[in-house]
Amino acid sequence: MKKLFILASLLGFIFSGNAQKYEFQTVTDLEALPVISQGNSGTCWSFSASSFLESEIIRLTGKKIDLSEMYQVRNTYPKKAENYVMRQGKAQFGEGGLAHDVINSVADYGIVPNTVYTGLNGTYENHNHAEMVAVIESMLKTYVDNPAKKLSPNWKNAIAAILDVYMGKNPTEFTFEGKKYTPQSFLAMTKINPKDYVTITSFTHVPNYKSFILNIPDNFSNGSFYNLPLTEFISNIDYALANGYTVELDCDVSEPTFSGKSGVAVIPENEQDSSAILSEIKTEKEITPELRQQEFENLTTTDDHLMHIVGKMKDQKGTIYYKVKNSWGTDGKRVANGGYVYMSAAYMRLKAISVLVHKDALQKGTKQNLGL
Repeated sequence: MKKLFILASLLGFIFSGNAQKYEFQTVTDLEALPVISQGNSGTCWSFSASSFLESEIIRLTGKKIDLSEMYQVRNTYPKKAENYVMRQGKAQFGEGGLAHDVINSVADYGIVPNTVYTGLNGTYENHNHAEMVAVIESMLKTYVDNPAKKLSPNWKNAIAAILDVYMGKNPTEFTFEGKKYTPQSFLAMTKINPKDYVTITSFTHVPNYKSFILNIPDNFSNGSFYNLPLTEFISNIDYALANGYTVELDCDVSEPTFSGKSGVAVIPENEQDSSAILSEIKTEKEITPELRQQEFENLTTTDDHLMHIVGKMKDQKGTIYYKVKNSWGTDGKRVANGGYVYMSAAYMRLKAISVLVHKDALQKGTKQNLGL
């Protein structure tokens, strides 16, 4: 009996020793401005891409400038409205978007600091577009129904007026650090060139090293993606981070093993570990291109959320995770790691829809294959 007790105690010690709580150390940490909250709005695409551009400005000029996320949102809604009307309602209109929508907006309208344009305009203390979007969508449906049998050319002005009421009018000139700028001259000062940014992804239903339009709901602007083999897709993310470039990420966060509260995103090998893996190191699934494609086509992987990759972490076993800046704020009751999520390589391989990077952040061979 005594031997059995000793054996049971020994086994319990071994099993408890295998259940290791995460202990993270920094591997790479590139400069980014502090984590902020997108509030009750579906504008993660602008918050993350603006954060990405803030890091680009640091890299290019050394300046730390808090950019206005809502300036790009304000100038993207009319584009989405036009797309909806001209497609006669056979398109999505809502709060979502993708990183290239910010790049397109920057090219067309420049950029401004957040001190110049908050997008709140006295409506809410935090961003909340639910009412505004509902009002605009009801207007757009009326335009599509076209009750007068001839659509008035003033409909775009009506949409702009609603946006002005809820978000504020676009600034045309402003002063920043004692100098006068327009949104375009401010863009020139930051040295951001919208033509320098490309989106890469990895799927098996299109040829490698070709650009294509990815059919996902938020790609209302028909943005092009460069397709790469999965290993090369991941290696380019790694190459960018290793060479001082941050990365803009579009991914699926609907998995139960993506947790802002726990601060990790992982893919367990065994489903029964889905709860435990949020706090304990468990074996992760091997992700193949075929599994990635299958999860995308059966709609298990969807483009839910955009975030900003700013570095890498490692756990006590030496396993590498991506340090991902989220836009859900820093409230410790809701998020861990000060608002960052540590994403495993397995999660990235399976659930990353795409990434946007500076073209010089790509590996030499990839740039050659893409003709960049």
